[in-house]
Amino acid sequence: MGTLVDWLNGYVWSPVLVYTFLGLGLFYSISTRFLQFRLVKDMIKLIFESKSSEAGVSSFQALALSLSSRVGVGTIAGVATAIAYGGPGAVFWMWFMTFLGACTAFIETTLAQVYKRKLDGEFRGGTPYYIEKGLKIKWLAVLFAVITMIVSSVLIPGVQANAVSSAMNTAFGIEPLVTGIVFVVGLAAIIFGGVKRIAKTAEIVVPFMAIAYILICVIVLIKNVAQIPDVVTLIFTSAFGTNAAFGGIIGSAITWGVKRGAFANAAGFGSETFYPAATEVSHPAKQGLVQAFSVYIDSLVICSATAFMILVTGMYNVTPEGRAPMVNNLGDLEPGPIYTQKAVESVMPGFGAPFVAIAILFFAFTTLMTYFYMADTNLAFLNRKRKVKLVWPKHVLRVALLITVFYCSINTSTLAWALGDLGFGVMAWLNLITLIILTKPAIKVLKDYERQKKEGKDPLFDPIRIGVSNADFWEKEYQEIDSPEKKEQKTMSS
Repeated sequence: MGTLVDWLNGYVWSPVLVYTFLGLGLFYSISTRFLQFRLVKDMIKLIFESKSSEAGVSSFQALALSLSSRVGVGTIAGVATAIAYGGPGAVFWMWFMTFLGACTAFIETTLAQVYKRKLDGEFRGGTPYYIEKGLKIKWLAVLFAVITMIVSSVLIPGVQANAVSSAMNTAFGIEPLVTGIVFVVGLAAIIFGGVKRIAKTAEIVVPFMAIAYILICVIVLIKNVAQIPDVVTLIFTSAFGTNAAFGGIIGSAITWGVKRGAFANAAGFGSETFYPAATEVSHPAKQGLVQAFSVYIDSLVICSATAFMILVTGMYNVTPEGRAPMVNNLGDLEPGPIYTQKAVESVMPGFGAPFVAIAILFFAFTTLMTYFYMADTNLAFLNRKRKVKLVWPKHVLRVALLITVFYCSINTSTLAWALGDLGFGVMAWLNLITLIILTKPAIKVLKDYERQKKEGKDPLFDPIRIGVSNADFWEKEYQEIDSPEKKEQKTMSS
C-alpha cells in the first residue's frame, strides 16, 4: 500500500503544485496590496468583535476551531520532517509560505463567507459551496464534497493518531494498541456530541495548550540563547544554498518547507473554509482577516517555536530523499515528534518527553474533532436539497474516522504521512484552481470592506451593490436592514 501511495504522491505533489502554492500566494499578496502586513491591527481587533448566535459561532470560536485544525501534529512532527528531509533551510521556506499563505487564507475564507447558507438553522459554507455558487459547476462541487469527506475521515486523521501513539510510547512506554483504544473512546465522546460541543471544547483547549507549549519553548531557548544567532544564520544560508553543508539541497529545502508549511497552516487546501463560514459576522472580509491571522499564530509562533527548539539543541538528523545522511545526531530515529521530545528533554530531563507527548495529545485531539466537522459540513452540502436528510452517512463518517485513528495508531508514521499528503494534495489541486477563477469577487469584497472603513462605518455586506452574484444569504440579510436608521445603528464612532 505504501508503494502505491508514494507513487500517487509523486504526481500529486509534483513541483507544479509546490510552485502553484508559492505563485498564487505571491499573486494574492500583490492583488491585496499585501494585506498580511497592512491589516494586522484589524485582524487582531476582529477576533473579539462578533458573538455566537443560534445559527453561528463567534469569531473567537471560529478562530479556535481553525487553530484546532491548523495547530496540529504538523506544527511538531511536520516541522521535524521538514528539517529531516530539507535541512535547516526548510524553516525559512515555511516562513515564506506563511506570509503568502495568510493572503490565500483570506481569499478562501472570504469566499466561504460570501457563499455560505443557512441549513437546518445553522450557517454552513466552504469550498463546495463557493464552487457551486461562484463557479456554477455543481458536479465539481459535489466531487469536492465527496473527496473531502473521504480525506477528512480516512486519509488525514492518521497523521495525528500516529504521532500521539509514537509520542506516548517514547514518553511513557505505553503500547500503541492501548493508546489507540483510549484515543478512539475519548474522540467518540466528542464527535457524537455534535458541532456545538466541538466548538466549545476547542474554545477551551486550544488557548491553554498553545500557551503552555510556547512557555516551554521559551525556557528551552533561554537555556540555549547563545546558539540562536548561529541557528538564524544557518536557516538563511541553507535556504539560499550558500551554506557549505546544505548548499546542495536547496531544492529539497524549498519543497519540504513549502510542503510542510502548507500542511501546518493548511492555507489553500480548502480544508480551513468550513469553520469560518459558520461565523456570525456583518461582512465576509472580517472573518477572512481573522483567518489570515490564524496562519500567523500557527506558523510564525508554534512552528517557529518547534523549529528553534530542535535546531538550537541539535536534536535532529538531515537525510534528503535518495541521499546519504548529512547530519546524524540522533542515530536511526524516524523523523517525527521524537525530535521535539529530545530537544525539550535535553534541557529538562525527565520532563521533556512527557510534556511534548501530552501537548501532541491535545493538538491531535482537537484537530481530529475539526476533521469530523469538516466531513459533516460536506455531508450537509450533499443533503442540502433533500427533503428527507440522509443520516446514515454521518454515522459511517464517524466510524471511518475512529477506525482510521485506531489503524494508524498501530502502524508506521511513514504511511500515515503519505496518506495525509495525498489527501491534502488532491484537495489543494481542486481548491487552488477554483480560487484562481474566483479571485475577482474576493478582491471586490476586500475593497468594499476597506471603503466602508474609510467612511467610518462598521462594514455591512451588500453583494448586489458591489456586483457579486449568487450570494443568496447576504442578499436576504442586507434587505432585512430596511431603513437608514438601522444602517446608522451599525456605524462606528470615528
